[in-house]
Amino acid sequence: MATLTFYLVVAGTLALVGALALGIAHLVLVAAGDRAVQPAAAGARRAVRRGSLTDLVVGDAHATSAARTSVGDSAGALAVLATALLGSSLIVRAILVARGPWGNLYEFSVAFAFSIVAASVALDRRGRYRPLASIAHALALGLLLYAATLPNEIVALVPALQHPLLLTIHVGLAMLSYGIFAFAFAAGCAYLIQGADDRYDWLPSAKRLDEIAFRAVTIGFPLFAGMLILGSIWASIAWSRYWGWDPKETSALATWLIYAVYLHARSQRGWQGRPAALLLVIGFLAVLLTYSGNLWFNGLHTYSGL
Repeated sequence: MATLTFYLVVAGTLALVGALALGIAHLVLVAAGDRAVQPAAAGARRAVRRGSLTDLVVGDAHATSAARTSVGDSAGALAVLATALLGSSLIVRAILVARGPWGNLYEFSVAFAFSIVAASVALDRRGRYRPLASIAHALALGLLLYAATLPNEIVALVPALQHPLLLTIHVGLAMLSYGIFAFAFAAGCAYLIQGADDRYDWLPSAKRLDEIAFRAVTIGFPLFAGMLILGSIWASIAWSRYWGWDPKETSALATWLIYAVYLHARSQRGWQGRPAALLLVIGFLAVLLTYSGNLWFNGLHTYSGL
């Protein structure tokens, strides 16, 4: 079964490569005004179930959609396939290790990539924001390529990590929040490219990008906060203190504060738009630092498996 997880990750990576390539091709077609592009008719949007995750992020289900192409739809289908393959690899790995499959840097890198692709599928399941999905897919592909350089053997966890329930929930919340923050980061990057004056037709409007990013962060932020709370409880069990300013703990707290500042500042008129998008970029850089912090700093969280 260990070999099966490897092949599932490889297959998921290949599917993601295809999704990214077709997503870029879709953007080229839209930017070039190709005849294959099918502009969406206003008011002809298919209704979705009220209260769904997509509604929370993208808002009104009847809003005008971005142009679609068969190439873009194929990219979306490959993204779904990549999500299924990577998710299956995590399930098989979880069965093998009898815990959440994110006990070392290899496992968490694959899980991080899965969460990014899954977030892009869940938050853009109607294919309205293909540029954001493509940015997210590029991030996930980078993580998978990095994971390929890491040792993937199943080894016993260090004593501090030998709490399957807390490991599964604590790191699982981190994985979910990271994936959603990656989608918000994609929206922030797209906003910086688009500009407040809507320079490009192949990107959603600046106002829409700002709204998507904000609503994504409002979903990811409580998950990240829950991860911090559970982490402090786990620290009390493992190290007899709730907080010790370990480098990874400090990095996670700094990340939480950046997104807290973003949510507060975003409610102020002067901080909407470009300043908010820049905060999203800074916030996701902090996420990446938190993810990789045990490579750069010595501390109690140095258990990457390297």
